[in-house]
Amino acid sequence: MLKLLLFFPLFIGCNTSIKPVEEALVDFTAEIQLGIENHIEEQSKLGNGFFKLAFDQKELNLKLVRVHTEYLANLGPQEHFACVDLASIDGFVYDVDFFLSGNPGEMIVTETTVHKTNGQPLYLWEQKDDNTWHRVPSDNASPELLGVIKDEDNFEFFYRITLPEINEPSRMWIPLPVSDEFQSIELKYFTSPVSHKILEESEHGNKVYFMEFTPENSGEIIEVCYKVNRQEKGVYEDKYDDPMNYLRPNRMVPDNEDFSQIAIDVVNGKLGNLAKARALYDHTIDRMKYIKYGDGWGKGDAVYACDIKSGNCTDFHSYFIALARSVDIPARFAIGASIPSMRDKGGIDGYHCWAEFYTDGKWWPIDISEGDKCSALSTYYFGHNPANRIEFSQGRDLVVEPGPISGPINFLAYPVFEIGNETVKAKVEFTFNRIQSPSS
Repeated sequence: MLKLLLFFPLFIGCNTSIKPVEEALVDFTAEIQLGIENHIEEQSKLGNGFFKLAFDQKELNLKLVRVHTEYLANLGPQEHFACVDLASIDGFVYDVDFFLSGNPGEMIVTETTVHKTNGQPLYLWEQKDDNTWHRVPSDNASPELLGVIKDEDNFEFFYRITLPEINEPSRMWIPLPVSDEFQSIELKYFTSPVSHKILEESEHGNKVYFMEFTPENSGEIIEVCYKVNRQEKGVYEDKYDDPMNYLRPNRMVPDNEDFSQIAIDVVNGKLGNLAKARALYDHTIDRMKYIKYGDGWGKGDAVYACDIKSGNCTDFHSYFIALARSVDIPARFAIGASIPSMRDKGGIDGYHCWAEFYTDGKWWPIDISEGDKCSALSTYYFGHNPANRIEFSQGRDLVVEPGPISGPINFLAYPVFEIGNETVKAKVEFTFNRIQSPSS
């Protein structure tokens, strides 16, 4: 059983402090976890399936996501602490501090306080010179410092391609981002040495630019500029797409026994698909390392990610999607670019992708690789995409007509470029210019 070296505050009100108890090793954290889980379950039965909590002059209807086992603590004789993630029906996640009193098996909750909303602290713990801890108000240090712009962002996005040497007829497919309830896309200009067609990809609702080139186009440039208004994306309904379509495997996200066994082990004992999805999200963070090295990464190959345990965002999310589908949680893929938050123009370091899973009639956007990079935002990225990004396309194995000789498009962010019968890379640059600073 886990043992903790404890040195933790106990308080009754916001400005109350206490000197730490004597350092002691305790080994009954499992009993603390059981105590808080029983409390939440009992209160949820009384609340028609929801744990009800008064906060910010309203009553929240919450579901258990997870208990932070790393924070379970004994504060002193018969005094205990637990930190729990609870999610509202609109996708907001609340980090709630619980204080319990009593012996193992007989604990009662004495205080419940919302500590964080979507990973952002409402108060902080501060240790004084005398080693006492105090809970102090937080001014919510700007999320922009951590790469997140909330609510809304406005920017111009530039997609620029430099063609390589072309020695025979060639073809190119480029994503055309479309407007939806979270992003408004306005084409400002499209410059190209040749004309283009717009192809429809019907299964996921994507649009694609299609162009044909000759050797005379070697070294020439294609540039597309969009004016983008983007809203922060939270949990939402999608009435136009059957979620059961996203239980089917893809070429690089197959259905196999390895994924099933891993997922079954991870979600064992979890109640409901929301808690199961969070367990798979945390498992992916724990198992995967963000490493772009060697061969095989960046293709969104779930088997590769499972075996190598590293990769980039495509590998993180492909692995999660494979696990989720194997326990009957619909999950899907989307890709675009993340716009820097702390400057207003310049280059962008390539594409970025994320995933969504479906439960209780709604889709939950998640960004596991970003949650892995910044643990302080791991809860925020479970149910949110920030406003500072653009989505190019959704789904995998995209089929358009005419399509590449190589077959369905794995995913579409960078252009797919074929010279003759061979797939070739073209130089791609993403840049941006923020129209309205988030601070204005």
